[in-house]
Amino acid sequence: MDGPSGSGKSSASRGVARALGLRYLDTGAMYRAVTWWMLEHGVDLADPAAVAARCHEPVLEIGTDPDAPGIGVDGTDVSGPIRTQEVTRAVSAVSAVPEVRRRLVDLQRQIIGTGDIVVEGRDIGTVVAPDAPLKIYLTASADARARRRTAELTGTSTEEQRAEMARRDALDSTRKADPLAMAADAVELDTTPLDLDEVIAEVLRLVKERTT
Repeated sequence: MDGPSGSGKSSASRGVARALGLRYLDTGAMYRAVTWWMLEHGVDLADPAAVAARCHEPVLEIGTDPDAPGIGVDGTDVSGPIRTQEVTRAVSAVSAVPEVRRRLVDLQRQIIGTGDIVVEGRDIGTVVAPDAPLKIYLTASADARARRRTAELTGTSTEEQRAEMARRDALDSTRKADPLAMAADAVELDTTPLDLDEVIAEVLRLVKERTT
């Protein structure tokens, strides 16, 4: 399940995984975790070579339980710290570094390869799992996305998030390495007028349609 931040990917993916009894993987949390580590270790994020040189150092512990999908770095639970504004502002720069993407895509494919799973991110259908049986691309209006992301993050406002998301959208969709894009065979779902239960129900309908 792909789409820009605030489109509802995380909540919908977790709900679908829970309903189907599947594992769940938040790939965005992985990029945030590496970004958090870089910030903690004083790496110059404006220097892609510096980020690339150290991107294999952090040891990631990735949870796939949709009810408790925690993530750790070097033995520390960073589920909360990775959702701060500092990390949000920096994650696009880190995720644009090809070496970072190669490392995390490899890890994501290893996790996917161990059994059925619902995966969400920005390049799942186009890069990570192009052979997935069902690809969904979630969208939503800028206002809806900003409100949702403000509810998820600490120390921010809707106005700040609207501006920040516009900046991230531009960076993510124009980066050279694995830009944000909808797979040619993905189903696009606009979640603006839908509540969470309605989004989950629509995804489950698509799953049933593809598997029966």
